[in-house]
Order: sequence, then C-alpha cells, then structure tokens
Amino acid sequence: MQIEDVLLRLEKSKFRRRFHLTDADKAYVYHKGMVTVQRHAEDFINKRLAPAYLENDGKQTPMKGHPVFLAQHATACCCRGCLAKWHHIPPYREMTVQEKEYVVHLLMAWIEKQMGDYQPPVLEYEQMSLDL
Repeated sequence: MQIEDVLLRLEKSKFRRRFHLTDADKAYVYHKGMVTVQRHAEDFINKRLAPAYLENDGKQTPMKGHPVFLAQHATACCCRGCLAKWHHIPPYREMTVQEKEYVVHLLMAWIEKQMGDYQPPVLEYEQMSLDL
C-alpha cells in the first residue's frame, strides 16, 4: 500500500486525525531540519518500538515533547498493538529492517504534510539609532 493511501485511511479515524503539529513543533522541525528529525525518528523506532518485547508497550510513546511522538500517534505507529492493527506488523518479534524503514517513511511523510509551507514568524525589531 502506498504511503499516501495509508495517510488517507488514517485521516478517517476520529482519534488519529485529531493530532496536528503545534507551531512550536513546526518551528523545531524547521530549525533542526528534516534530516535530523528523521534520525530522531529512526532512533525512537529502534529503541521504543522495534524490539520483540517491550515492558511498557502501549505506553511508551508520549503525547507531546517531540514532533515524532505526535506523528507516531497520528499514524498508529505508537505501540506494537497499533502497528499490528493498522499496519499488520505482528507483535512479539523484532521488527525487520523493511518494517522499520516503512514506519520511519510514514512518520516523515506525515510530518512533511503537516509542515506544508510553514515559515517561522518574522521577528521585527525596532531600528535603533545611535547618536554618537
């Protein structure tokens, strides 16, 4: 299934579609860059989602604190239960390289879509003149 098709299917979920990046999240992505945010996503997936057994499965992904966390909830990549239900990635075994790549690609596609044509606000400072 194509990533765009998956995103459209997720948008039909009342729960999943309520997640959006805040202005602070967008500013973070803008200033850090997509490459850095993708590295964060890869790290989070490898440590918090990919292992076969997770002590706190279902509770390991915070609802705020990083744009990737919001993306995980919006795309049903927040726990192994949601991965099984929405993406047919079985629990109780380590995720394959291809599965991890799929999840990261999905997360980044959602973040990119949320970013749209975001530009950080321009701060205007009063021009100062010095009389010397």
